[in-house]
Amino acid sequence: MSAPVGATAPAGQVDRGAPVLRAEGLVKTYGRVVGLDGVDLEVHPGEVLAIIGDNGAGKSTLIKCLTGAVVPDRGQLYLDERPITFKRPQDARDAGIETVYQTLAVAPALDIASNIFLGREQRRKGVLGSVFRMLDTAGMRASAEEKVRALGIQTIQNMTQTVETLSGGQRQAVAVARAAAFGSKVVVLDEPTAALGVKESGQVLRTIQELRASGLPVILISHNMPHVFEVADRIHVQRLGRRAAVITPQTHSMTEAVAIMTGASPGR
Repeated sequence: MSAPVGATAPAGQVDRGAPVLRAEGLVKTYGRVVGLDGVDLEVHPGEVLAIIGDNGAGKSTLIKCLTGAVVPDRGQLYLDERPITFKRPQDARDAGIETVYQTLAVAPALDIASNIFLGREQRRKGVLGSVFRMLDTAGMRASAEEKVRALGIQTIQNMTQTVETLSGGQRQAVAVARAAAFGSKVVVLDEPTAALGVKESGQVLRTIQELRASGLPVILISHNMPHVFEVADRIHVQRLGRRAAVITPQTHSMTEAVAIMTGASPGR
């Protein structure tokens, strides 16, 4: 039997250690509109934390605060339990937090390796790199292949293949691989299976599970409840700018999760 609707995860849940990323009391307003109203969040090593909520629940604002796109009015972020402030997305990236948005920022005409190193291109050693500014194409391809293999991604084989020839699921895998390659702390995925078919969505979900197996925390924002319940360890439920509850697939059903999300059942 499931736990009472709206209850938080049970006290006996496996201890995953100190949170890698934690938010405490985040508040963000836009004039009279309240985007976030004292939201707490934490994600632990090797954990997939899903964030669900109806439109206007504050999911996007929360993610933007976590990734430097928006500066909260009040509240505090902690990375490895140390206070940290992000003024811009690059600050979050420099701290090891990578985000893959629903609108993929990939360059279709470039090959897979070039996309993985997009914005972080490596130059050849010596005079060729320092003076003539030549890129280390071979080195980037070898490194990209190593990173993809380390994640266990089987759907990407040839690093010289252009992204425009890939399926939607493979393109998403490239974007996730890029985030994982440089996201040393947390990878944030915003609706990664939106507009994908069943097979391609399965590829992306397997990639998320591979990230978790590697010990990297993943924050997953999704409207797809079956996908959430397939891969999430914990589920953060947003409602009207607040955290309504934190549940797990073991303690609550999809129906109960939706009831909390929509307000049909109370949160914690």
